[in-house]
Amino acid sequence: MAFDATAQCLKCPNCETEVEIENNPNNVREHRLDMHAMNRIKVEEKTSTSMECEGCGAKVEVDATSSATSCPYCGSHYVLAKKQIESIIPDGVIPFKISKNDVESIFRNWIKGRWLAPNILKTLYQKDKVQGIYMPYWTFDADTSVHYTAMGGINYEVEYEDDEGNKHTRIETNWYPTSGYIKEFFDDVLVRASDKLSEGLLQCIEPYNTKNTASYSPDYMSGYSAEVYTIELKSAHTDAMNKMERELVNLAELDVLRRYDRVRGVHLNTSFNNETYKHIFLPIYSTAYTYKDKHYNVLINGENGNIKGEYPKSVAKIIAIVVIVLIIIILIYVATSSN
Repeated sequence: MAFDATAQCLKCPNCETEVEIENNPNNVREHRLDMHAMNRIKVEEKTSTSMECEGCGAKVEVDATSSATSCPYCGSHYVLAKKQIESIIPDGVIPFKISKNDVESIFRNWIKGRWLAPNILKTLYQKDKVQGIYMPYWTFDADTSVHYTAMGGINYEVEYEDDEGNKHTRIETNWYPTSGYIKEFFDDVLVRASDKLSEGLLQCIEPYNTKNTASYSPDYMSGYSAEVYTIELKSAHTDAMNKMERELVNLAELDVLRRYDRVRGVHLNTSFNNETYKHIFLPIYSTAYTYKDKHYNVLINGENGNIKGEYPKSVAKIIAIVVIVLIIIILIYVATSSN
């Protein structure tokens, strides 16, 4: 049986018998974040197998009964070599909601919109090369309290005359020191736990609804695979704090703008309290293809169908566009000159 994204259960591809997957939201646990957790995460016994691609070295977690004949990252046809790797069982998983049958139409519609791509690219899609893979992520929660300082600006108009004696007005700003205090709770700040795929591509297919996180079951992996985490908790925590700090700067700026017209020079003094984390799997469809000896990746969000990918640009199409633009400019110039 394999996990069916449409029915959200295990389903036999032959007789279509369905078996419900047990989901207990209470088992999606948040763990206290402390130095012990960041320095050492306990490895638990797995019911799955870790494998390593002989082509690009990607570490992939697969169901014990599954096999993979091509890598979802480099697209090579190397058989994945078995290599047991210590890992941890995730605290939860967002199951695939987009079925494999829907992926082809999503991909083809995306290709149609890439009008700078070579025409041959539209024929490169191969259904058997698109793989559903669960990507590991860390999530972080934190209560934050922030004392900030900044400069608040109040605008005023100044009247002046130009060299010809014409009167104009311009906006100038008086700057004043200001400070404030804000509190913010961050829930499920996502940080990728694998560096095999482009962070830019991954961010472009977000968001995910982490409220839909189900308790982990190996049944969700039936027919799919999962990447082993390669980014440690401590490093991910640093990334999460940077994300929170950027959001807190925005909140401090908004707080200043309630009293002033402009803001600059925001400095934060932040306290992080009640920090927790968890390790979850997120659903992604990944495909890799080669065009003129260069590799490209396309990712599809397995929950909502968001798609983002890399693709080559057709030199011939770019030249044609430049020529058309030049012709239009020349025609406008000729028409203007005639008038």
